[in-house]
Amino acid sequence: MYQPSSRKEADMRLDSQVLDLETAVKDGILGGNCGVISTGFGLKKLDLKLMVEELESIDVPTVFICPISLEPMRDPVTLCTGQTYERSYIVKWFSLGHYTCPTTMQELWDDSVTPNKTLQQLIYSWFSQKYLAMKKRSEDVQGRVKEVLENLKKVKGQARVQALKELRQVVQAYGTALKTVGENGGIAFISSLLGPLTTHAVGSEVIGILVNLNLDLNSKSDLLQPAKISLIVDILNEGSIETKINCTRLIGMLMEGNDFASQNVASLSLLVGLLRLVKDKKHQSGVLSGLILLKTVCSNESVRNSFVNVGAVPQLVELMPGLNNECLELVLCILELLSNIPEGRLALKDCPNTIPNVVKLLMKASENCTQLALSILWSICKFAPEECASLAVDAGLAAKLLLVIQSGYDPVLKQRSAELLKLCSLNYTDNIFISKCKLTRTIE
Repeated sequence: MYQPSSRKEADMRLDSQVLDLETAVKDGILGGNCGVISTGFGLKKLDLKLMVEELESIDVPTVFICPISLEPMRDPVTLCTGQTYERSYIVKWFSLGHYTCPTTMQELWDDSVTPNKTLQQLIYSWFSQKYLAMKKRSEDVQGRVKEVLENLKKVKGQARVQALKELRQVVQAYGTALKTVGENGGIAFISSLLGPLTTHAVGSEVIGILVNLNLDLNSKSDLLQPAKISLIVDILNEGSIETKINCTRLIGMLMEGNDFASQNVASLSLLVGLLRLVKDKKHQSGVLSGLILLKTVCSNESVRNSFVNVGAVPQLVELMPGLNNECLELVLCILELLSNIPEGRLALKDCPNTIPNVVKLLMKASENCTQLALSILWSICKFAPEECASLAVDAGLAAKLLLVIQSGYDPVLKQRSAELLKLCSLNYTDNIFISKCKLTRTIE
């Protein structure tokens, strides 16, 4: 849906009797220095439908928008009330038995429609001007990308860093630049700049470019070489927050659809770097990027033990309070994956805040969070029932489980809650356990 322009003309009412091109230009509808466009293409060669589609993301003056479809008009017609609509939509309105003006709801004393040629010309001229300007910018961008790529092959040192920075800014700002880079061998060349001797200044800019490009399988295989992965991980550990996020995104792109990439990528240095990133709550985008990559890495069972060994479990448990639901669900998913291995269950049991923090999440966030929290609690309570079950009950688990059982959650989830409730009751007499189940023990 098009967004109306916020300029003054948004409040104007147009009709064929009061509006002409001169008035429109004076009042700013077509923008400054705008009039009848004179180009080598000729206006009649430009298709309005195509221009509207390609310029969908720009702000369009409100007076060009049909009040019924909320889309730019191509064949505007005006009713006797002075209101203008796209012909096909007002005809459909009449066919439904309505004989009123859709905007004012006035009854029509004349059901004829008058083509609004002036407005149609304005719409055509406005879109033609914007379309040709866009095409000109696109050509300029393509030329500049080719120029920078050629320059990069010649320059070294700080000049190379500046050229890469310019290219990064261009590919971030213009979609056409991405295609130009790919068509001119840019992906392979830019990737070749990463290596054992690459400075972090150059590497950071290269990574900032690569995350915006569409990498094919050959490009990904090239970037998965040990020397290049090692450099990307080093930059992740030492770069700015923007660079860290770019590194996580690039590594995630390289792992996508590659079942063996986790083993090749997941060094201790990467795991430690990602833990540092997710613990920096000042930068929420970094926390989210890091958690997404950690979840991907931990999906490979062979990596989980290494992650537990670097002290991941207590750090993730302490991270949970204050996270938004999206990040919280990712943390729980990672912990649930770690709970599937003995080392992970032991680490979860030994962390004093695991049970209290996870119990608090039951019925607090999304149903998916509740499901993951239950899975974690089930794993550690089964692992050490005498120690963990009583701690969980003291943290209010029994009352929370009763709430889940009585909720509208998935039947499988409710069944798991009943099984966990039964497990927790084994260490208590009936009367004591019933007292533990009082709903007053639930956390507000």
